[in-house]
Amino acid sequence: MAGLSVPSGVEALNVERLAPAESALLHSTLQRLEAPINAKKREGSANLLTWEECYQPLAAEERAFVNAIRALKAEALGSTSRYFGESASPPSLVSVGPQQILKDGAPTALDRQFLPKEVAQAYEAMMQAMERDLGRRLLVESGYRSPAYQLYLFLFYLPSHEESIRETNRHVALPGYSEHGHPRRQAIDFINQDGINGEDHPEAFEALPEYAWLQQHAAQFGFHLSYPRDNPDHTAFEPWHWHYESSP
Repeated sequence: MAGLSVPSGVEALNVERLAPAESALLHSTLQRLEAPINAKKREGSANLLTWEECYQPLAAEERAFVNAIRALKAEALGSTSRYFGESASPPSLVSVGPQQILKDGAPTALDRQFLPKEVAQAYEAMMQAMERDLGRRLLVESGYRSPAYQLYLFLFYLPSHEESIRETNRHVALPGYSEHGHPRRQAIDFINQDGINGEDHPEAFEALPEYAWLQQHAAQFGFHLSYPRDNPDHTAFEPWHWHYESSP
């Protein structure tokens, strides 16, 4: 795995808003990663990105920038998120789907997702119960993510938050801090069959009957809401993000 040495010049990132040189490195890094990420999406394996695959296309200064982001501590950004560590290799995973939603009235396939076997079984049992009650089910928009893919997502969403590391961390966890990469507390981001995921408007997902059903029944299947309103982790309210806890 690539090391975490950080050359001088990037070790003290501006977490409020990237400096111009840092912004340039962000965009060049994203540009270099675009083709390999898209290729892995076509293969259905983007969320299994390895560190070697992440670092390989990058120039030396871009690798240093990635290392500087990777070395950040959520605690220093005002978060109390738990550090789970970076899994060295994916756990035993099973594929979910194929899945499709309605987008602009047309069936649209979701990207391939993976879950640990126990979590996949619990999810399917929960969805069967939801279908019996509501005639509807929720789909897995995001399941397991490797630490390298989690870092890519952090970089990808930085421009959406005015290139503020601190603000981005409220919406996208740093690698090692994400439940998506921690199979013993595996997270699922849900999306409903009409394509409502709440990403831009959490209240849209919060208003769904599927969400009300989760609040009432999800714990029976081992699933728990990770980031409710006014949560102490300094993380934005995410009604679509639930994690699985196995029985003792």
